[in-house]
Amino acid sequence: MRESALERKLKTAVENLGGECIKFTSPGRRGVPDRICLFKNSRIAFVEMKAPGGKLHPLQEKCKRDFEKLGFQVWVIDSEIGIRDFVEGFR
Repeated sequence: MRESALERKLKTAVENLGGECIKFTSPGRRGVPDRICLFKNSRIAFVEMKAPGGKLHPLQEKCKRDFEKLGFQVWVIDSEIGIRDFVEGFR
C-alpha cells in the first residue's frame, strides 16, 4: 500500500475518534513528521508515515529525537496494523 493511502486511513481513523489529523509542514525546518494528531484531553502525537518497510531519513531521525526530548510522542507508521495500534493508544 502506498504511503499516501496509509496517510488517508490514518486521518480517517483519528477523525473517527473525534480527533484532528493535520498535515504538518515547516518551511524553516526539514525532516518534521507528516502529521500532527490532536486528541481529547490535550493529547498530541506526531506521526511520520512511511510506505511499508520504509525507513526514516537522517533529518527525520534527528527531528524525531528532538521532539521526543521535549516529551512528545513521535510514531513511525508503515502499515494498517500500525495505524490500528496507534489509534488504540488514544481511545
